[in-house]
Amino acid sequence: MDKVKQAGPCILIIFGASGDLTKRLLVPAIYHLKRAKLLPEDFAILGVSRGQETNEQFRERLGRSLRDLSHEQLDPSDWNWLSERMYYMAGNADEPETFERLKKRLQTIDHDHRTRGNYLFYLAVPATEFAPMVQQLGRSGLTQEEKNHWRRVVIEKPFGTDLASAKELNGVVLSVLSEHQVFRIDHYLGKETVQNIMVFRFGNGLFEPIWNRNHIDHVEITVAESLGVEGRGKYYDATGALRDMVSNHMLQLLTLTAMEPPTCFDANASRNEKSKVLDAIRHFTPKTARDNVVRAQYGAGAIDGKTYRPYREESNVSSDSVTETYIALKLAIDNWRWAGVPFYLRTGKSLGARCSEIVIQFKQAPLTLFHGTPVGHLTPNDLTLSIQPEEGVSLRFGAKIPGPAMQIGDVEMKFKYEDYFRASPSNGYETLLYDCMTGDASLFQRADTIESAWAILQPVLDLWAQERPNRLPTYAAGSEGPEEADALIQRDGRSWRPIISWEKRA
Repeated sequence: MDKVKQAGPCILIIFGASGDLTKRLLVPAIYHLKRAKLLPEDFAILGVSRGQETNEQFRERLGRSLRDLSHEQLDPSDWNWLSERMYYMAGNADEPETFERLKKRLQTIDHDHRTRGNYLFYLAVPATEFAPMVQQLGRSGLTQEEKNHWRRVVIEKPFGTDLASAKELNGVVLSVLSEHQVFRIDHYLGKETVQNIMVFRFGNGLFEPIWNRNHIDHVEITVAESLGVEGRGKYYDATGALRDMVSNHMLQLLTLTAMEPPTCFDANASRNEKSKVLDAIRHFTPKTARDNVVRAQYGAGAIDGKTYRPYREESNVSSDSVTETYIALKLAIDNWRWAGVPFYLRTGKSLGARCSEIVIQFKQAPLTLFHGTPVGHLTPNDLTLSIQPEEGVSLRFGAKIPGPAMQIGDVEMKFKYEDYFRASPSNGYETLLYDCMTGDASLFQRADTIESAWAILQPVLDLWAQERPNRLPTYAAGSEGPEEADALIQRDGRSWRPIISWEKRA
């Protein structure tokens, strides 16, 4: 096995260093990269936020959070190494003076740690600050690249709230930065199972020949959450499931599932193929949006003994809200590989289990052979790529039940990353941050793919803006979603795979 190379020298600058994302995901990911020996000796972190804090306080606070969140004992030498390279600067991103001080501070850190002027700016801030912050970085000269150093900017989701806002944000960002400097991050793409989709499809002669309309009946993509809005009512009520999950995570999972093999493992080659998939998805009309999109809100219910009140009664949610906490939709891809194969997507909050997976449902084998036997139906053959909370792959098929009669039972073969590879702790950001440092944009979205995704969903948003109902259909918290979503797939003679945890699968 080839040894993975260390990233090159750089400074990671985190705007929003006092926020939840930094302590819960970014710092643990950086610590795991250090444990994996993937960070260079010439490395440093500079946290920037509004609050006043010393370097020592910043290090102590993040170290305490890391110990509280970690499922393993921290290695003192690795943490001390990282802590010694962590710095803090108070500043208001609205003020140009902050960026002048930042420029001087980076020069000092650069000199002390020999990072060669390579800066990775991470915008862990609200989406409303993305454009002005990129503009401030540009005005200060901090995004200017030369032959002997690079400058990159990482932008979190949401990247726009509709097609117009996404185009506007892309326009601002690309007026300051070149496309190769922009890393639009989606943490789902850092999951091992998501990355494994390409390896699974294109690295195994067993699967690629049957990955098409001749053998696949339909595809289901599910991202189910057992939690409700959990105190995020103000944000969620202005966003909803379509914007929060479908426009980014779910369409990215779809492109990886449906894309053609790229010519090589180059960032642009793979992103070109993803872009082709998005361009081939049939756009909605008002009629097809009504027929093929279901939205709903969770009502009262219980999950694992915890009682949930209806969405409209959650704090910071409007009492007459028609924001969807659940959405299911049917998409068609108009190309040679997928013509006639429906893709069913669903996502929601307060569902019966936390479960993110892609199910490839293969076409049924003929029953002719088993006429005159007790066999009344054949087990559906499906392949499930489980993304979270468990990461693995399972294959379901039929096998004869031992005994004198011809009876067929369900059999499921499972592979779990944790069991097989004894994988170290990961939150998905390790891979993405490492790729940002090495300049590999394969797992990041380009401006055109962002806009293509919003173009698919914009007719739905337009229809909803015109046809605002008094209330949405509801589903009980702890259930598998609304009856309308079942009807969406059942009218095609199909049914959803049950939303249950990995351990409870047959």
